[in-house]
Amino acid sequence: MAAAPLSRLNRGLKAARYAALGVVLALALFLLAAWIGSAVPRNAASPPPADGVQIMVETNGVHTGIVMPVTSADWDWRPVFPSIAAPVHGEPPTHIAVGWGEREVFLNTPTWGDLRLRTALRIAFVGGEPIMRVSHYVRPAPDANYRPVTISRAAYRRMARAIAASLAPEGDRPRTAMRGVDPGDAYYLALGHYTLANTCNTWVGDRLADGEIQMGLWTPFAGGVMRWIEPPPA
Repeated sequence: MAAAPLSRLNRGLKAARYAALGVVLALALFLLAAWIGSAVPRNAASPPPADGVQIMVETNGVHTGIVMPVTSADWDWRPVFPSIAAPVHGEPPTHIAVGWGEREVFLNTPTWGDLRLRTALRIAFVGGEPIMRVSHYVRPAPDANYRPVTISRAAYRRMARAIAASLAPEGDRPRTAMRGVDPGDAYYLALGHYTLANTCNTWVGDRLADGEIQMGLWTPFAGGVMRWIEPPPA
């Protein structure tokens, strides 16, 4: 009589092992695809233009962002992001950093330790609603985590238009920006769908490619973006 339950238990254990093996294999294939995808270049490498716009690519090791002057001869971000009007330590911001990511993570998850399992599973298997994060800086200094790149003015305008096009239509956006895990940042409704294949870093890589910067074909991780951006001289 005990043989049947034991047999069912063995089948259950075998199924669990196969499921675990499948998860490990899927993760390994994803990581391999990300490594290959970020190594395949798009756009040709070119020297910085004599008359261009200096931006920065920032990273905290997990997320990346694009740092740009608040105003220039080619683009003014103040009408796009009203949060720029707020001073930073008593001074008007000179630069903004934009990033695109999953709403729940940006608004309610200060650290990865705060990420709920339900949220992680939803993002992994279903995806999530995106929002755009805007950070405000005063004269940010280049370093290993804020790497400067000079691009042509035409490329900058093209990249800026692509960034602005990622926002939800103006009529669908709240009059004031949302607040999230960092009180110094502002968050705006954005277009698209966040998935493991279309992450915050994928978006940054795509926008940098819009700016004619040589970039990996698919960059779901921060390292895949930053491998193409040289750090400033020590």
